[in-house]
Amino acid sequence: MDDINMQKPEVPIIIIERDEQPQTKESVVKVVAPSWKRKWLKRLLTLVAVGCLMVAVLVGYYFWNYYYNIGVSVSVSPDQNIEKLQQPVKHEMPEVVLTSDNILGVAMDFYAIHGLKANIEFEEPDTADASVYLYCRSADHKADGTYIGSLVVDGDVRQSDTHRLGYMAMVGGNSVIGISRSEKVKVFVQEHGGSFFRQFILVSDGTIPGRFFLHGKVERRAIGRIGDQLYYIATRNKETLWDFADALREYGFIDAIYITGGADYVYYRSKDGIRHDIGDSADYPQTKWKGIIPWLVFRKVP
Repeated sequence: MDDINMQKPEVPIIIIERDEQPQTKESVVKVVAPSWKRKWLKRLLTLVAVGCLMVAVLVGYYFWNYYYNIGVSVSVSPDQNIEKLQQPVKHEMPEVVLTSDNILGVAMDFYAIHGLKANIEFEEPDTADASVYLYCRSADHKADGTYIGSLVVDGDVRQSDTHRLGYMAMVGGNSVIGISRSEKVKVFVQEHGGSFFRQFILVSDGTIPGRFFLHGKVERRAIGRIGDQLYYIATRNKETLWDFADALREYGFIDAIYITGGADYVYYRSKDGIRHDIGDSADYPQTKWKGIIPWLVFRKVP
C-alpha cells in the first residue's frame, strides 16, 4: 500500500469554555402606554363621580329649601315644641278669659285659655256639657271628606300632608303651636296618643308671610301664642286675611295659625262655668259634615 493509505485519519480537538461565574439577572421594567379603552373608562368614572356629587348637592338643596326655607323665620323648632309637650302640666283654674281690642282698624276678641286640656273630636260638643270650656274648628277637609294637612286624632293618623306649615299639637294636658314642614312633632304626638292638625300660617316669629292663599273679606279666627299663653281669636267684622294677620302681629302675637269657620257658632265658658255664645246660636248644631268635621275641644281636666 501507498504511504498515504497507511496513515491514520486525524481526530479534531474540540475545546469547550465555560464561564463559571454566576450570571446576574437584570429586572426589566416595561412602560406600557394605556390603551384607549382604559382612558375612556377613567373618564367615564370621573364623569359618574361628578354627576353623583351634583345630584347629592341638588338633593340637599331641595331638602333644605323644602323643609327650612319656608319664607318666614321660626320662633320654636320642632324639638323645642316636643320638649314643651313633655313638661309637667301646669295646673291652673280652668277658664277662658275674654278681652277685646281694636288694632290697625281690626276689631278682635281674644279668648285666653287656662287650665284646659285640648283634643280633637268628631262630635260637636253639647251646649250643656259643662266640661267643655271652648271649642272651634281645626283642620279643613275637601268635599269628599279628605282632610287637608296632616291630622292625628288620639294617636291615629288620618292624613299626612305638609302643604300647610302651621300646626297645633296636643299631648296629655299640654298644647303647643308652631311653624314647620317637618313632621317630627306629628310623629311624637302619634307615638304618645295625642292629636295634631295643620293650618295656614298667619304669624311666625312675629312676622307675617309674603302672601296668603285666602282672599276676600269674611269673619276670621285663629289660634295664637304670646309667650306660652294660647289664645283663640275672632274678628268682630269681616276682614281680609292680610289685615287680620297684620293686626295679630301688631298686637304682639309671636305665632298664630288660621282657624277655619269664621262665622261658625261656638261657645266658651268663664271660670264660673257660665256658657257664652260666639256667633249665632241658631246655627247650632252644624248638621252638614256631621262626623267629618274635626272639632278642637278644650275641656276641664277631671
